[in-house]
Amino acid sequence: MDLQLEGNAALCTAATSGLGLASAEALAREGCDVAVCGTTDDHVEEAREHLQSVGDGDVLAVQADITDPDAVEAFVEATVEEFGRLDHVVTSAGGPPSGPFTETTERDWYQAYDLLVMSYVWTTRAALPHLRDGGGSIVAITSRSVREVIDDLVLSNSVRRAVIGLVKTQAREFAPEVRVNAVLPGAHETSRIQELVEAAVERGEYDDYEAGLADWAEDVPLERIGDPRELGDVVAFLASERASYVTGAGVPIDGGSMRS
Repeated sequence: MDLQLEGNAALCTAATSGLGLASAEALAREGCDVAVCGTTDDHVEEAREHLQSVGDGDVLAVQADITDPDAVEAFVEATVEEFGRLDHVVTSAGGPPSGPFTETTERDWYQAYDLLVMSYVWTTRAALPHLRDGGGSIVAITSRSVREVIDDLVLSNSVRRAVIGLVKTQAREFAPEVRVNAVLPGAHETSRIQELVEAAVERGEYDDYEAGLADWAEDVPLERIGDPRELGDVVAFLASERASYVTGAGVPIDGGSMRS
């Protein structure tokens, strides 16, 4: 399917690794110019080289802290200056610390809110005038925890739901020029999960890496965890005109593990 994204410009936050990078890669494969940001020089450079290898469009990769509103605004403006336009925004953010409510400090709550909610606010506020110019899209990468709580993830369970409220509100406010959707991923084989499984193998909890992955997929009807590329492809579809009548949606990408 031709998603008709060639020549478009996309900005992806916190996208030098994981599901953010997978989304940027999917957009690059479809012919988009892609801008990504990350927190370390090494990750930024690796992402730049990788994205340049998968698509024919231009790539902008910069170091930026998405919890700093000035840095977010500068990233958006640098993207528009580099590509001359901005058509699509994909927001991603690393997960907040795990832990139960009784062990979560007040500072943890404020930091999680900046990371997950305010980074989305700052990014979409800075991007909106450019998206409205020619019609565009926003896709927020959240988590299945916005529908079903996950044990020991009180911050993700609670704070991420504010992003879904924003997505639903913006979908109405920004229409018809800009569509706004969210994806709700379950477990995917990102570098983070690879590290967790490998560490568990070293501790003797699993016989090998494959056994660890199988344990992660125990409650998944499709009997495996996701490939990040599968999520990226859905993000690219939602950004495209092929999804032109889809806005305000929260799409689970979890192999059917969600029961709600």
